[in-house]
Amino acid sequence: MSDLFEGLKTSLQERDLKKIVFPEATDERILTAAGRLASEGLVQPLLVGSKGEVEKLAASLEVDISKCEIVDPNDYGKSDEMADAFVERRNGRENKEQAEQILKDENYFGTMLVHMNEADGLVSGAAHSTSDTVRPALQIIKTKEGVNKTSGMFVMVRDDEKYVFADCAINIAPTSEDLAEIAVESAKTAKLFDVEPRVAMLSFSTKGSAKSEETERVVEALALAKEKDASLIIDGEFQFDAAFVPSVAAKKAPDSVIQGDATVFVFPSLEAGNIGYKLTERLGGFEAVGPVLQGLNKPVNDLSRGCSTEDVYKLALITAAQAK
Repeated sequence: MSDLFEGLKTSLQERDLKKIVFPEATDERILTAAGRLASEGLVQPLLVGSKGEVEKLAASLEVDISKCEIVDPNDYGKSDEMADAFVERRNGRENKEQAEQILKDENYFGTMLVHMNEADGLVSGAAHSTSDTVRPALQIIKTKEGVNKTSGMFVMVRDDEKYVFADCAINIAPTSEDLAEIAVESAKTAKLFDVEPRVAMLSFSTKGSAKSEETERVVEALALAKEKDASLIIDGEFQFDAAFVPSVAAKKAPDSVIQGDATVFVFPSLEAGNIGYKLTERLGGFEAVGPVLQGLNKPVNDLSRGCSTEDVYKLALITAAQAK
């Protein structure tokens, strides 16, 4: 396991145990990872599902879940309270009867556990689509004050190198305001992984070398990000080489605060971000850790349906580290 996760484990061992909800408790990968997390004393897993079914699967897998908590939506002592809380959180868009039906969905149920402070975060997506995981989070957990949209970042890790790429998962065509939010939130998330944030706003232009609606959107985003956080070390617009290679920065952006030493890279679109992180992973030999959702009031993270047990384990560590 990389130094990134060894550091997270050490940090978690020094803090109060965080409760993380796993709505997909009858998935073998989820259950195996939860048992490991509990036995290592890193996370208190809350497994959503029928107690009998979960225990039967654990026995067949020879996974010790004695330190996990099982919560059955069909036999939950606070169901009435949860339905009322959901109606209130949704501002009456659904009535109580509708809420009771919605909360039979394990992702909605699990997200409400987080909202009601019965848990500190949630990990889902092994058996559900991204929208199935993110929609309840946006409706119930919601974004933090001052943040309009959540975004997805990856930590790119190779040996002792660590960089943050965003948004690579959520926003297809971010506005200037969106890009500014992504920049500020990515800088905050970078610190969680011991990455000192030096933010580069990426484009196909460096400091006005090209002019278009696309480049002007990035220039405007830079100004907005500085307004949001005047202490942020940030600049743009940059082509990637000008943000990453000191000799190129010296030629293309000699007066910039970023001199080829950026650590956080904000892509101008989801298309660019998704391609960029996959190129870095496949051609550059980096491990792509994520996506980590940011901008929410409480941590909710989405797995790929093709995830491994190790992926579940690692994302749970990240989610616990995000919880405050």
